[in-house]
Amino acid sequence: MNAYTKATLGKLSDLDSHIFAPKDTPIHLVGKVFLGDLLGLTSMEVSLNKDAPNTGIDFFHSHKNNEELYIFIGGRGEMMVENDRFAVEEGSVVKVATGAKRAWWNTGSENLYYVVVQAQTGGLKSSKLDDAEIIEEKVPWVRT
Repeated sequence: MNAYTKATLGKLSDLDSHIFAPKDTPIHLVGKVFLGDLLGLTSMEVSLNKDAPNTGIDFFHSHKNNEELYIFIGGRGEMMVENDRFAVEEGSVVKVATGAKRAWWNTGSENLYYVVVQAQTGGLKSSKLDDAEIIEEKVPWVRT
């Protein structure tokens, strides 16, 4: 087993070179790249996303098994979850439960950048320091 997997996607501004267009669906999303297959993720799916001004997800969707975390890292937009419509911008974070409909749109004049993390609802067994072990070894960049 490898201890890590590394990939380079380039600059966020170049995400439009990635297109998510599953066969036999009307979905054609420019600026979306999934990391699961690329990195061999086994407990989550992560995507990096870029929506140009006046673009976004123009259809509602929901997930059966996975909750999603949206982390907005640049730009401005609107999101709709169920019947609530609200603004999002750099620094906004939104968790959406399974079964809830969602969609979003770039309402700004600059690109909207965000990360989406999908993970199975109830799958997290421990977190923070409950899942960490401190290893008593000096890291090479810390001088004593």
